[in-house]
Amino acid sequence: MQDGVLLSIDQGTSSSRAIGFDAGGTALVLEQQAFEQLYPAPGWVEHDPEVIWATVLSTTRQALKRLADLGRAVEAIGITNQRETTILWDRRSGAPLANAIVWQDRRTAERCRQLATAHGEATLARLTGLRFDPYFSATKIAWILDHVAGARAAAEAGHVAFGTVDSFLLWRLTGGRVHATDATNASRTALYDIRAGRWDAALCQLFGVPMACLPEVRDSAADFGTTDPKVLGGAIPIRGIAGDQQAALVGQACFSAGEVKSTYGTGAFLVLNTGDQLVESASRLLGTIAYRLRGAVSYALEGSILTAGAAIQWLRDGLGIIARAAEVETLARSVSGTGGVYLVPAFTGLGAPHWDPDARGALVGLTRASGRGEIARATLDSVVYQTADLFEAMKADGLAPARLKVDGGMSHNALFMQRLADVLGVPILRPAITESTAFGAACLAGLGAGRYRSLAEIAALARTEAEFAPQLDAAARSTELSGWHQALARVRSR
Repeated sequence: MQDGVLLSIDQGTSSSRAIGFDAGGTALVLEQQAFEQLYPAPGWVEHDPEVIWATVLSTTRQALKRLADLGRAVEAIGITNQRETTILWDRRSGAPLANAIVWQDRRTAERCRQLATAHGEATLARLTGLRFDPYFSATKIAWILDHVAGARAAAEAGHVAFGTVDSFLLWRLTGGRVHATDATNASRTALYDIRAGRWDAALCQLFGVPMACLPEVRDSAADFGTTDPKVLGGAIPIRGIAGDQQAALVGQACFSAGEVKSTYGTGAFLVLNTGDQLVESASRLLGTIAYRLRGAVSYALEGSILTAGAAIQWLRDGLGIIARAAEVETLARSVSGTGGVYLVPAFTGLGAPHWDPDARGALVGLTRASGRGEIARATLDSVVYQTADLFEAMKADGLAPARLKVDGGMSHNALFMQRLADVLGVPILRPAITESTAFGAACLAGLGAGRYRSLAEIAALARTEAEFAPQLDAAARSTELSGWHQALARVRSR
Protein backbone atom coordinates (compact mmCIF):
# COMPACT_ATOMS: atom_id res chain seq x y z
CA MET A 1 0.00 0.00 0.00
CA GLN A 2 1.19 3.54 -0.79
CA ASP A 3 1.19 6.46 1.65
CA GLY A 4 -2.14 7.08 3.35
CA VAL A 5 -4.78 9.38 1.90
CA LEU A 6 -6.48 12.26 3.72
CA LEU A 7 -10.21 11.95 3.05
CA SER A 8 -12.29 15.12 3.18
CA ILE A 9 -16.02 14.99 3.78
CA ASP A 10 -17.30 18.29 2.39
CA GLN A 11 -20.96 18.71 3.28
CA GLY A 12 -22.26 21.81 1.52
CA THR A 13 -25.52 23.66 1.07
CA SER A 14 -26.46 22.01 -2.21
CA SER A 15 -24.39 18.81 -2.29
CA SER A 16 -22.24 16.41 -0.30
CA ARG A 17 -18.78 15.44 -1.51
CA ALA A 18 -16.00 13.10 -0.53
CA ILE A 19 -12.51 13.86 -1.86
CA GLY A 20 -9.35 11.87 -1.25
CA PHE A 21 -6.10 13.89 -1.28
CA ASP A 22 -2.56 12.66 -1.26
CA ALA A 23 -0.05 14.44 0.99
CA GLY A 24 0.88 16.84 -1.81
CA GLY A 25 -2.67 18.08 -2.28
CA THR A 26 -3.56 16.11 -5.42
CA ALA A 27 -7.19 14.99 -5.50
CA LEU A 28 -7.17 11.27 -6.22
CA VAL A 29 -10.92 10.64 -6.14
CA LEU A 30 -13.98 12.87 -5.96
CA GLU A 31 -17.55 11.77 -5.36
CA GLN A 32 -20.43 14.24 -5.28
CA GLN A 33 -24.17 13.98 -4.78
CA ALA A 34 -26.66 16.85 -4.89
CA PHE A 35 -29.77 16.94 -2.74
CA GLU A 36 -33.05 18.82 -2.62
CA GLN A 37 -33.47 22.24 -1.06
CA LEU A 38 -36.75 22.65 0.84
CA TYR A 39 -38.64 25.97 0.91
CA PRO A 40 -41.71 25.41 3.10
CA ALA A 41 -42.55 29.13 3.39
CA PRO A 42 -41.24 32.45 2.06
CA GLY A 43 -37.78 33.08 3.52
CA TRP A 44 -37.58 29.58 4.99
CA VAL A 45 -34.88 27.13 3.85
CA GLU A 46 -34.62 23.57 5.15
CA HIS A 47 -32.73 20.33 4.54
CA ASP A 48 -33.73 16.80 5.49
CA PRO A 49 -30.98 15.60 7.90
CA GLU A 50 -31.50 12.00 6.81
CA VAL A 51 -30.89 13.01 3.19
CA ILE A 52 -27.74 14.86 4.24
CA TRP A 53 -26.56 11.73 6.03
CA ALA A 54 -27.50 9.44 3.13
CA THR A 55 -25.56 11.54 0.62
CA VAL A 56 -22.53 11.76 2.91
CA LEU A 57 -22.59 8.03 3.54
CA SER A 58 -22.99 7.21 -0.14
CA THR A 59 -20.23 9.51 -1.41
CA THR A 60 -17.83 8.50 1.36
CA ARG A 61 -18.34 4.80 0.74
CA GLN A 62 -17.87 5.29 -3.01
CA ALA A 63 -14.67 7.27 -2.44
CA LEU A 64 -13.31 4.59 -0.09
CA LYS A 65 -14.04 1.90 -2.67
CA ARG A 66 -12.29 3.81 -5.43
CA LEU A 67 -9.30 4.47 -3.19
CA ALA A 68 -9.11 0.77 -2.30
CA ASP A 69 -9.13 -0.05 -6.01
CA LEU A 70 -6.12 2.27 -6.35
CA GLY A 71 -4.38 0.51 -3.49
CA ARG A 72 -4.67 3.57 -1.23
CA ALA A 73 -5.75 3.49 2.41
CA VAL A 74 -7.21 6.42 4.32
CA GLU A 75 -4.99 7.76 7.09
CA ALA A 76 -7.51 10.21 8.54
CA ILE A 77 -10.79 11.95 7.81
CA GLY A 78 -11.45 15.69 7.91
CA ILE A 79 -14.96 17.15 7.96
CA THR A 80 -16.02 20.53 6.65
CA ASN A 81 -19.58 21.75 6.55
CA GLN A 82 -22.14 24.40 5.76
CA ARG A 83 -22.02 26.54 8.88
CA GLU A 84 -24.83 27.75 11.17
CA THR A 85 -27.27 25.18 9.74
CA THR A 86 -28.99 23.70 12.79
CA ILE A 87 -29.96 20.11 13.57
CA LEU A 88 -31.46 18.74 16.78
CA TRP A 89 -31.68 15.00 17.38
CA ASP A 90 -32.74 12.58 20.10
CA ARG A 91 -29.71 11.21 21.94
CA ARG A 92 -31.51 7.93 22.61
CA SER A 93 -32.63 7.09 19.08
CA GLY A 94 -30.36 9.34 17.01
CA ALA A 95 -33.41 10.53 15.06
CA PRO A 96 -33.65 14.22 14.07
CA LEU A 97 -36.46 16.16 15.76
CA ALA A 98 -37.17 18.19 12.62
CA ASN A 99 -35.68 19.26 9.33
CA ALA A 100 -32.41 21.16 9.52
CA ILE A 101 -32.88 24.93 9.48
CA VAL A 102 -30.37 26.18 6.91
CA TRP A 103 -28.05 29.15 7.42
CA GLN A 104 -29.99 31.11 4.77
CA ASP A 105 -33.30 30.76 6.64
CA ARG A 106 -34.95 33.99 7.79
CA ARG A 107 -37.83 32.72 9.95
CA THR A 108 -36.40 34.09 13.19
CA ALA A 109 -35.88 37.63 11.91
CA GLU A 110 -38.59 39.10 14.14
CA ARG A 111 -37.19 37.35 17.21
CA CYS A 112 -33.75 38.77 16.42
CA ARG A 113 -35.20 42.27 16.15
CA GLN A 114 -36.88 41.84 19.54
CA LEU A 115 -33.64 40.71 21.15
CA ALA A 116 -31.64 43.53 19.58
CA THR A 117 -34.17 46.12 20.73
CA ALA A 118 -34.31 44.74 24.25
CA HIS A 119 -30.62 44.09 24.81
CA GLY A 120 -28.62 46.01 22.19
CA GLU A 121 -25.83 44.53 20.07
CA ALA A 122 -22.80 45.47 22.15
CA THR A 123 -22.59 42.52 24.55
CA LEU A 124 -23.29 39.91 21.88
CA ALA A 125 -20.69 41.46 19.57
CA ARG A 126 -18.08 41.62 22.35
CA LEU A 127 -18.55 37.99 23.39
CA THR A 128 -19.20 36.32 20.04
CA GLY A 129 -18.19 38.77 17.29
CA LEU A 130 -21.69 38.31 15.84
CA ARG A 131 -25.02 40.14 15.61
CA PHE A 132 -28.64 39.38 16.39
CA ASP A 133 -29.46 37.87 13.02
CA PRO A 134 -31.38 34.75 11.91
CA TYR A 135 -28.21 33.67 10.07
CA PHE A 136 -26.72 32.25 13.27
CA SER A 137 -27.70 29.06 15.07
CA ALA A 138 -29.02 30.26 18.44
CA THR A 139 -32.50 31.43 17.41
CA LYS A 140 -32.83 28.43 15.09
CA ILE A 141 -32.28 26.07 18.05
CA ALA A 142 -34.88 27.89 20.13
CA TRP A 143 -37.36 27.86 17.25
CA ILE A 144 -37.19 24.06 16.91
CA LEU A 145 -37.46 23.58 20.68
CA ASP A 146 -40.55 25.81 20.75
CA HIS A 147 -42.29 24.38 17.68
CA VAL A 148 -41.73 20.63 17.99
CA ALA A 149 -44.02 19.02 20.55
CA GLY A 150 -42.13 17.91 23.63
CA ALA A 151 -38.76 19.08 22.31
CA ARG A 152 -38.00 21.67 24.96
CA ALA A 153 -38.87 19.36 27.86
CA ALA A 154 -36.73 16.61 26.31
CA ALA A 155 -33.83 19.05 25.86
CA GLU A 156 -34.03 20.23 29.45
CA ALA A 157 -33.98 16.57 30.54
CA GLY A 158 -30.75 16.06 28.58
CA HIS A 159 -32.24 13.88 25.84
CA VAL A 160 -31.67 16.25 22.91
CA ALA A 161 -28.40 16.99 21.13
CA PHE A 162 -27.74 20.10 19.07
CA GLY A 163 -25.20 20.26 16.33
CA THR A 164 -24.19 22.16 13.28
CA VAL A 165 -23.85 19.70 10.39
CA ASP A 166 -20.32 18.65 11.34
CA SER A 167 -21.46 17.58 14.80
CA PHE A 168 -24.42 15.61 13.43
CA LEU A 169 -22.16 13.80 10.96
CA LEU A 170 -19.58 13.10 13.65
CA TRP A 171 -22.28 11.56 15.84
CA ARG A 172 -23.44 9.32 13.01
CA LEU A 173 -19.93 8.38 11.81
CA THR A 174 -18.85 7.36 15.31
CA GLY A 175 -22.02 5.40 16.01
CA GLY A 176 -23.24 7.96 18.55
CA ARG A 177 -20.08 7.84 20.65
CA VAL A 178 -18.85 11.40 20.06
CA HIS A 179 -20.89 14.61 20.43
CA ALA A 180 -18.39 17.33 19.62
CA THR A 181 -17.64 20.21 17.30
CA ASP A 182 -14.65 22.46 16.68
CA ALA A 183 -14.06 26.06 17.70
CA THR A 184 -14.82 27.50 14.24
CA ASN A 185 -18.30 26.01 14.11
CA ALA A 186 -18.98 26.87 17.75
CA SER A 187 -18.09 30.48 16.97
CA ARG A 188 -21.01 30.69 14.51
CA THR A 189 -23.78 29.82 16.96
CA ALA A 190 -23.98 33.14 18.90
CA LEU A 191 -23.67 31.05 22.07
CA TYR A 192 -19.88 30.71 22.25
CA ASP A 193 -17.58 33.24 23.93
CA ILE A 194 -14.76 33.41 21.38
CA ARG A 195 -12.44 35.27 23.78
CA ALA A 196 -12.85 32.91 26.73
CA GLY A 197 -13.24 29.79 24.57
CA ARG A 198 -16.41 28.38 26.18
CA TRP A 199 -20.16 28.19 25.87
CA ASP A 200 -21.65 31.21 27.61
CA ALA A 201 -24.37 30.45 30.17
CA ALA A 202 -25.87 33.94 30.01
CA LEU A 203 -26.21 33.82 26.23
CA CYS A 204 -27.78 30.37 26.40
CA GLN A 205 -30.33 31.73 28.87
CA LEU A 206 -30.95 34.80 26.71
CA PHE A 207 -31.67 32.71 23.61
CA GLY A 208 -33.51 29.96 25.48
CA VAL A 209 -31.06 27.16 24.70
CA PRO A 210 -30.43 24.48 27.38
CA MET A 211 -26.68 23.99 27.79
CA ALA A 212 -27.22 20.23 28.13
CA CYS A 213 -27.81 19.98 24.37
CA LEU A 214 -24.51 21.59 23.34
CA PRO A 215 -21.53 19.61 22.01
CA GLU A 216 -18.00 19.58 23.42
CA VAL A 217 -15.74 22.09 21.64
CA ARG A 218 -12.32 20.86 20.46
CA ASP A 219 -9.43 22.22 18.40
CA SER A 220 -9.85 22.25 14.62
CA ALA A 221 -7.13 19.58 14.36
CA ALA A 222 -7.83 17.11 17.14
CA ASP A 223 -8.89 13.59 18.04
CA PHE A 224 -12.57 13.33 17.16
CA GLY A 225 -12.70 9.57 17.59
CA THR A 226 -12.87 6.88 14.93
CA THR A 227 -15.59 5.78 12.57
CA ASP A 228 -17.83 2.92 13.64
CA PRO A 229 -16.78 -0.13 11.58
CA LYS A 230 -20.50 -0.78 10.89
CA VAL A 231 -20.68 2.60 9.12
CA LEU A 232 -17.61 2.64 6.87
CA GLY A 233 -16.28 -0.90 7.23
CA GLY A 234 -13.40 0.07 9.48
CA ALA A 235 -12.24 2.29 12.34
CA ILE A 236 -10.85 5.34 10.52
CA PRO A 237 -9.49 8.22 12.65
CA ILE A 238 -11.35 11.54 12.37
CA ARG A 239 -8.73 14.21 13.05
CA GLY A 240 -9.98 17.53 11.66
CA ILE A 241 -13.15 19.63 11.60
CA ALA A 242 -13.78 23.20 10.45
CA GLY A 243 -16.66 25.22 9.06
CA ASP A 244 -16.44 25.55 5.29
CA GLN A 245 -15.17 29.13 5.17
CA GLN A 246 -12.49 28.55 7.78
CA ALA A 247 -11.49 25.34 6.02
CA ALA A 248 -11.07 27.33 2.80
CA LEU A 249 -8.89 29.83 4.67
CA VAL A 250 -6.64 26.93 5.65
CA GLY A 251 -6.76 25.43 2.15
CA GLN A 252 -5.69 28.81 0.72
CA ALA A 253 -2.83 28.97 3.28
CA CYS A 254 -3.98 32.35 4.65
CA PHE A 255 -2.00 31.88 7.84
CA SER A 256 -0.60 35.40 8.28
CA ALA A 257 -2.51 38.42 9.56
CA GLY A 258 -3.80 40.45 6.61
CA GLU A 259 -4.21 37.56 4.18
CA VAL A 260 -7.71 37.28 2.77
CA LYS A 261 -9.72 34.82 0.72
CA SER A 262 -13.23 34.75 -0.73
CA THR A 263 -15.13 31.56 -1.46
CA TYR A 264 -17.88 31.70 -4.09
CA GLY A 265 -20.41 28.94 -3.57
CA THR A 266 -24.14 29.19 -2.83
CA GLY A 267 -23.22 32.28 -0.84
CA ALA A 268 -19.88 34.08 -0.79
CA PHE A 269 -17.66 34.69 2.19
CA LEU A 270 -14.75 37.10 2.47
CA VAL A 271 -12.51 36.09 5.39
CA LEU A 272 -9.43 38.01 6.49
CA ASN A 273 -6.97 36.52 8.98
CA THR A 274 -6.36 38.94 11.88
CA GLY A 275 -3.97 36.68 13.79
CA ASP A 276 -4.22 36.72 17.58
CA GLN A 277 -6.15 40.01 17.52
CA LEU A 278 -9.95 40.01 17.47
CA VAL A 279 -11.00 43.07 15.47
CA GLU A 280 -14.19 44.74 16.66
CA SER A 281 -15.63 45.99 13.39
CA ALA A 282 -17.22 49.41 13.17
CA SER A 283 -18.50 48.47 9.70
CA ARG A 284 -20.87 45.65 10.66
CA LEU A 285 -18.51 42.86 9.73
CA LEU A 286 -18.17 39.78 11.91
CA GLY A 287 -15.38 38.75 14.24
CA THR A 288 -14.91 35.00 14.23
CA ILE A 289 -12.45 32.20 14.92
CA ALA A 290 -10.24 31.36 11.94
CA TYR A 291 -8.95 28.15 13.55
CA ARG A 292 -7.82 26.83 16.91
CA LEU A 293 -4.69 24.66 16.95
CA ARG A 294 -3.02 23.27 20.06
CA GLY A 295 -5.29 25.52 22.10
CA ALA A 296 -4.12 28.73 20.38
CA VAL A 297 -6.79 30.76 18.59
CA SER A 298 -6.33 32.72 15.39
CA TYR A 299 -9.14 35.17 14.65
CA ALA A 300 -10.66 36.50 11.43
CA LEU A 301 -12.84 39.31 10.14
CA GLU A 302 -15.62 38.07 7.91
CA GLY A 303 -18.13 39.48 5.48
CA SER A 304 -20.99 37.19 4.48
CA ILE A 305 -22.86 37.42 1.17
CA LEU A 306 -26.03 35.37 1.37
CA THR A 307 -26.59 34.95 -2.38
CA ALA A 308 -23.78 34.33 -4.88
CA GLY A 309 -23.91 31.08 -6.84
CA ALA A 310 -27.54 30.80 -5.75
CA ALA A 311 -28.28 33.71 -8.11
CA ILE A 312 -26.93 31.64 -11.02
CA GLN A 313 -29.07 28.73 -9.87
CA TRP A 314 -32.02 31.12 -10.05
CA LEU A 315 -31.18 31.94 -13.67
CA ARG A 316 -31.20 28.20 -14.37
CA ASP A 317 -34.05 26.93 -12.22
CA GLY A 318 -36.22 30.02 -11.77
CA LEU A 319 -35.97 31.86 -15.09
CA GLY A 320 -34.79 28.99 -17.28
CA ILE A 321 -32.47 31.22 -19.34
CA ILE A 322 -29.57 28.76 -18.97
CA ALA A 323 -29.64 24.96 -18.82
CA ARG A 324 -26.40 24.56 -16.86
CA ALA A 325 -24.67 26.91 -14.45
CA ALA A 326 -21.50 26.89 -16.58
CA GLU A 327 -23.42 28.49 -19.46
CA VAL A 328 -23.71 31.81 -17.62
CA GLU A 329 -20.24 32.95 -18.69
CA THR A 330 -20.92 32.41 -22.40
CA LEU A 331 -24.27 34.18 -22.13
CA ALA A 332 -22.76 37.10 -20.18
CA ARG A 333 -19.96 37.44 -22.77
CA SER A 334 -22.53 37.74 -25.56
CA VAL A 335 -23.10 41.39 -24.56
CA SER A 336 -20.65 44.20 -23.91
CA GLY A 337 -22.28 45.26 -20.65
CA THR A 338 -25.48 45.21 -18.65
CA GLY A 339 -27.05 48.21 -20.38
CA GLY A 340 -27.70 49.77 -16.99
CA VAL A 341 -29.36 46.66 -15.53
CA TYR A 342 -28.57 45.78 -11.93
CA LEU A 343 -29.66 42.65 -10.07
CA VAL A 344 -29.89 42.92 -6.30
CA PRO A 345 -30.14 39.23 -5.31
CA ALA A 346 -31.70 39.72 -1.88
CA PHE A 347 -33.73 36.51 -2.20
CA THR A 348 -33.25 35.74 1.50
CA GLY A 349 -32.31 39.24 2.64
CA LEU A 350 -28.94 40.95 2.65
CA GLY A 351 -25.91 39.91 4.67
CA ALA A 352 -22.88 42.01 5.59
CA PRO A 353 -22.45 44.90 5.81
CA HIS A 354 -26.18 45.68 5.44
CA TRP A 355 -27.78 43.00 7.65
CA ASP A 356 -31.29 43.45 6.31
CA PRO A 357 -33.25 40.18 6.59
CA ASP A 358 -36.40 41.76 5.14
CA ALA A 359 -34.86 43.10 1.91
CA ARG A 360 -36.00 41.27 -1.20
CA GLY A 361 -34.47 40.95 -4.64
CA ALA A 362 -35.03 43.19 -7.64
CA LEU A 363 -33.94 43.71 -11.25
CA VAL A 364 -33.44 47.44 -11.73
CA GLY A 365 -32.95 49.43 -14.93
CA LEU A 366 -34.73 47.14 -17.39
CA THR A 367 -35.59 48.51 -20.84
CA ARG A 368 -36.97 46.91 -24.02
CA ALA A 369 -33.35 46.39 -25.04
CA SER A 370 -32.63 44.26 -21.97
CA GLY A 371 -32.31 40.56 -22.70
CA ARG A 372 -30.93 37.30 -21.43
CA GLY A 373 -27.32 38.42 -21.86
CA GLU A 374 -27.75 41.62 -19.88
CA ILE A 375 -29.49 39.75 -17.05
CA ALA A 376 -26.77 37.10 -16.98
CA ARG A 377 -24.05 39.74 -16.83
CA ALA A 378 -25.91 41.68 -14.14
CA THR A 379 -26.12 38.46 -12.12
CA LEU A 380 -22.35 38.01 -12.17
CA ASP A 381 -21.85 41.68 -11.41
CA SER A 382 -24.18 41.46 -8.40
CA VAL A 383 -21.68 39.17 -6.68
CA VAL A 384 -18.80 41.45 -7.69
CA TYR A 385 -20.53 44.51 -6.23
CA GLN A 386 -21.42 42.73 -2.98
CA THR A 387 -17.75 41.78 -2.63
CA ALA A 388 -16.79 45.41 -3.24
CA ASP A 389 -19.08 46.47 -0.39
CA LEU A 390 -17.22 44.08 1.91
CA PHE A 391 -13.84 45.36 0.74
CA GLU A 392 -14.90 48.92 1.52
CA ALA A 393 -16.12 47.85 4.95
CA MET A 394 -12.75 46.24 5.68
CA LYS A 395 -10.98 49.40 4.56
CA ALA A 396 -13.16 51.44 6.93
CA ASP A 397 -12.02 49.11 9.73
CA GLY A 398 -8.41 49.96 8.90
CA LEU A 399 -7.71 46.85 6.83
CA ALA A 400 -6.98 47.27 3.12
CA PRO A 401 -6.18 43.94 1.44
CA ALA A 402 -3.65 44.24 -1.38
CA ARG A 403 -4.85 41.11 -3.17
CA LEU A 404 -7.61 38.54 -2.93
CA LYS A 405 -7.37 34.75 -3.11
CA VAL A 406 -10.50 33.11 -4.49
CA ASP A 407 -12.00 29.65 -4.69
CA GLY A 408 -15.37 27.94 -5.10
CA GLY A 409 -17.41 27.11 -8.18
CA MET A 410 -17.65 30.66 -9.52
CA SER A 411 -13.86 31.05 -9.48
CA HIS A 412 -13.73 28.95 -12.67
CA ASN A 413 -15.60 31.72 -14.50
CA ALA A 414 -12.87 33.87 -16.11
CA LEU A 415 -15.23 36.76 -16.87
CA PHE A 416 -16.32 36.89 -13.24
CA MET A 417 -12.69 36.79 -12.10
CA GLN A 418 -11.74 39.71 -14.35
CA ARG A 419 -14.77 41.74 -13.29
CA LEU A 420 -13.82 41.11 -9.67
CA ALA A 421 -10.29 42.43 -10.29
CA ASP A 422 -11.62 45.45 -12.20
CA VAL A 423 -14.16 46.55 -9.59
CA LEU A 424 -12.07 45.78 -6.50
CA GLY A 425 -8.95 47.30 -8.05
CA VAL A 426 -6.64 44.56 -6.73
CA PRO A 427 -5.14 41.39 -8.24
CA ILE A 428 -7.27 38.25 -7.95
CA LEU A 429 -5.39 34.98 -7.38
CA ARG A 430 -6.92 31.62 -8.24
CA PRO A 431 -5.13 28.62 -6.70
CA ALA A 432 -3.97 25.49 -8.47
CA ILE A 433 -5.87 23.48 -5.83
CA THR A 434 -9.33 24.89 -6.46
CA GLU A 435 -11.01 22.55 -3.97
CA SER A 436 -9.80 24.84 -1.19
CA THR A 437 -12.55 24.01 1.30
CA ALA A 438 -12.16 20.25 1.03
CA PHE A 439 -8.37 20.54 0.92
CA GLY A 440 -8.40 22.67 4.07
CA ALA A 441 -10.35 19.98 5.93
CA ALA A 442 -7.85 17.39 4.68
CA CYS A 443 -4.97 19.58 5.89
CA LEU A 444 -6.50 19.83 9.35
CA ALA A 445 -6.90 16.06 9.41
CA GLY A 446 -3.26 15.79 8.35
CA LEU A 447 -2.21 18.05 11.22
CA GLY A 448 -4.31 16.06 13.66
CA ALA A 449 -2.86 12.79 12.41
CA GLY A 450 0.73 14.02 12.39
CA ARG A 451 1.09 13.87 8.60
CA TYR A 452 1.89 17.62 8.62
CA ARG A 453 3.99 19.00 11.46
CA SER A 454 3.23 22.70 10.95
CA LEU A 455 1.21 25.25 9.00
CA ALA A 456 4.40 26.05 7.09
CA GLU A 457 4.34 22.57 5.54
CA ILE A 458 0.78 23.20 4.36
CA ALA A 459 1.66 26.67 3.04
CA ALA A 460 4.44 25.11 0.96
CA LEU A 461 1.79 23.19 -1.01
CA ALA A 462 -0.05 26.36 -2.12
CA ARG A 463 0.40 27.42 -5.75
CA THR A 464 -1.31 30.09 -7.86
CA GLU A 465 -2.85 28.83 -11.10
CA ALA A 466 -4.01 32.17 -12.53
CA GLU A 467 -3.81 35.86 -11.65
CA PHE A 468 -6.24 38.53 -12.88
CA ALA A 469 -5.02 42.13 -12.86
CA PRO A 470 -7.32 45.21 -12.71
CA GLN A 471 -8.02 46.86 -16.08
CA LEU A 472 -10.81 49.32 -15.21
CA ASP A 473 -10.05 52.96 -14.48
CA ALA A 474 -11.13 54.58 -11.24
CA ALA A 475 -13.82 56.78 -12.84
CA ALA A 476 -15.58 53.86 -14.52
CA ARG A 477 -15.36 51.86 -11.30
CA SER A 478 -16.95 54.70 -9.34
CA THR A 479 -19.79 55.05 -11.87
CA GLU A 480 -20.61 51.34 -11.71
CA LEU A 481 -20.62 51.26 -7.92
CA SER A 482 -22.79 54.38 -7.75
CA GLY A 483 -25.41 52.62 -9.88
CA TRP A 484 -25.19 49.54 -7.68
CA HIS A 485 -25.76 51.55 -4.51
CA GLN A 486 -28.78 53.27 -6.05
CA ALA A 487 -30.25 49.86 -6.93
CA LEU A 488 -29.44 48.56 -3.45
CA ALA A 489 -31.29 51.47 -1.85
CA ARG A 490 -34.49 50.47 -3.66
CA VAL A 491 -34.71 47.06 -1.98
CA ARG A 492 -33.68 47.99 1.55
CA SER A 493 -36.42 47.57 4.14
CA ARG A 494 -34.97 50.21 6.42
